[in-house]
Amino acid sequence: MAEGKSFAATDRTLPTRARERARYDEETVHAILDEGHVCHLGFVRDGAPVVLPTLYGRVDNRLYVHGSTGSRPLRMAGGQSADPGLAVCLTVTHVDGLVLAKSAFHHSMNYRSVVVHGTAHQVTDREEKKAALDALVDHVLPGRAADSRPANAKELAATAVLRLDLHEVSAKIRTGGPNDDPEDLALPHWSGVLPVSPAYGAPIPADDLAPGIPAPDYFPTR
Repeated sequence: MAEGKSFAATDRTLPTRARERARYDEETVHAILDEGHVCHLGFVRDGAPVVLPTLYGRVDNRLYVHGSTGSRPLRMAGGQSADPGLAVCLTVTHVDGLVLAKSAFHHSMNYRSVVVHGTAHQVTDREEKKAALDALVDHVLPGRAADSRPANAKELAATAVLRLDLHEVSAKIRTGGPNDDPEDLALPHWSGVLPVSPAYGAPIPADDLAPGIPAPDYFPTR
């Protein structure tokens, strides 16, 4: 089987600790991004760091985030082809388990994360913008974009979209149990992993939903 593509490691994507947990292959990075719902977008505003939680969507090796045209990071990214864009750091994290050790020092978490460094640019092409918004909706729930009214001209004008290409990217993964020191193994404390996973509840229809409209079959079952 041929090896998949990988992102090149850089000074910013090479961990200073636990380097064996780092991953750079596209398959791992894409899987972590596709499973998430919220990213954290970091940038510098007026000389101070700002981190905002927001929705995102992926199309190949490109991420999109959206907001109001009056949103500060979207305005800072600019809308002209010659604009330098906005330097950002975007992260996505999944917590898969709480790692409980015999000692407080060795408590940890099993997780999967992706960190993206780059320059975000505002999307000005109308067709790319429409495709990006479809990707954002489908990222919330696959199949939803085709099962909802697309944005009209007024809504498109009121919505700004940022594009961030995946070039300087790394994933980091921790799995397994606690790493207790040998001298602590006889201590009378429970140790192990408490798994964590997302769960979906039963769909709650809108108060004004017309009778007879069933829940879509693309709703998740877990």
